[in-house]
Amino acid sequence: MYITITRQHLGNHFSQSAGDYVAYLEKENEDKSPEDREQFFDQNNNQVSPERVVEEIDKNTAKLKKREPKFYALTINPSQRELRHIGNDPDKLRQYVREVMKDYAAAFHRDREVTVDDIKYFAKIEHERRFKGFDRQVKENQTYRARIAKLENDLRKLERGEITGNPKAIQNEIKQLIWDAPHKIDGVPIKQGMQKPGLQTHIHIIVSRKDAENKLSLSPGSRYIESEASLNGQLVKRGFNRNQFYDQAEKRFDALFQYNRNYVETYQARKEFNTNPYGYFAKLMGLPTSERSAAFKILGKAGVQIPKLGIPKSKVELALKTIKEFKKAMRVARTASNIEI
Repeated sequence: MYITITRQHLGNHFSQSAGDYVAYLEKENEDKSPEDREQFFDQNNNQVSPERVVEEIDKNTAKLKKREPKFYALTINPSQRELRHIGNDPDKLRQYVREVMKDYAAAFHRDREVTVDDIKYFAKIEHERRFKGFDRQVKENQTYRARIAKLENDLRKLERGEITGNPKAIQNEIKQLIWDAPHKIDGVPIKQGMQKPGLQTHIHIIVSRKDAENKLSLSPGSRYIESEASLNGQLVKRGFNRNQFYDQAEKRFDALFQYNRNYVETYQARKEFNTNPYGYFAKLMGLPTSERSAAFKILGKAGVQIPKLGIPKSKVELALKTIKEFKKAMRVARTASNIEI
């Protein structure tokens, strides 16, 4: 499970309307019949119109300055393993979102308890993802695609009589480049804009910066976890505990759907990897044999290439060079929208 929280931001200024973002989230509904479209939903309603989403978010901005974000965007990205476990069921995902937003509310540090009823949010399920320019597969195919594009352009020039050459030889070279390209879908080299295969379902959530009564500012972008500040001579509580939120959101999924989470899928493992790679690998190698085997399968499916030096067999063998190679492989696999781990 991978969750991101980003503030509303367009260029060098904050828009005064959520309209553009809502329109962006409607892109997957284009050319679909009404019964096939995914609808926005909130804590109590399964169908909320895009117009109402824009209206509700736009009018809930009391006392916010022009250069302050009016809303935040959450993206919940279940892994393909998690999606298979729940049968990619949108009803279960809606159930999960409604529970997760309770954890989101509980992560705020305020003078009074913040509950999900204080949160004004709208969520939408999407089923597709497309490759972007910074995806590993696109980058590793780039040299081949550039050469293919050049040769295809040469063929067009040959047809127009602008250059001379052997079209058959050029066509054979193109076929060989397509064959050699490291990443393909149905025989076609992957490029930017192509739809990703497999289960890619994820959820976008637009959350108002202000509470449901348009009085209290609830910013998950706060740099504070839990602190107190003086306001008009009084101490007030502030902050948002992201670690708590991410950890609880993961546990919520496991409890709801009886999911047996492997160590490498956990939020705590991701933190350990970033802050203490030696500790991460030590725990990985200390897992029971069956769980360690499953962990390496999960890592492999995520695109982590095992270093040529091999995986260390014990803590003593956690050589610096091996860890550096594995860290590099992990970073490559986890760039862009890779959500398997």
